[in-house]
Amino acid sequence: MPQQDATDSYPMTLGEEPRFCPACGRPVEERVLEEDHRPRLVCPDGHVTWRNPRVVVGTFPVRDGRVYLARRAIEPALGRWGNPSGFLEVGEAVEEGARRETEEETELRVEIGELVGVYSRPHAGIVTIVYEATVVGGRPEPAAETSEVREFGPDEIPWDELAFSTVESALRDWVARQPGRERRHEPELYVEGDPDDG
Repeated sequence: MPQQDATDSYPMTLGEEPRFCPACGRPVEERVLEEDHRPRLVCPDGHVTWRNPRVVVGTFPVRDGRVYLARRAIEPALGRWGNPSGFLEVGEAVEEGARRETEEETELRVEIGELVGVYSRPHAGIVTIVYEATVVGGRPEPAAETSEVREFGPDEIPWDELAFSTVESALRDWVARQPGRERRHEPELYVEGDPDDG
């Protein structure tokens, strides 16, 4: 089970609460709407400013049973290992975004395969979707956001050097589905709540 998230020192948050409505520009205030269960940011005209999680997409590029990870060259989690991933862009299919991020961060060309799982970091407002992907071309090279790209066997994963709890959870599920191992998918087992709770 993951330890404290490596990014607790550099929390990636949703940013400051908006003070003005993006629809009309009038000030917003927290109100519980009659049909709702939690406070929302609402302007005097009744427009709701929604604060929803962002979607991160990525892959585990695999060749001959070994997975490629990339060492991060940027914050948060500078110098730690992660799978190639990034924010899904508007107008982009999930698989397309995962393939793009993989090529941008590792210079590996991949074919998207089976879904490994969907993971969340609630305190950071992040939902991460991870696919296994078959390497079909390219060379493993670092790019602008990475300093190293290296392949690891299932028993060689640098567990203590991983960037995010979502990376660890997904890798544990990926390792468990390898031949001769117990196959399971239990992302909720690894999710830890907001560190500000309790």
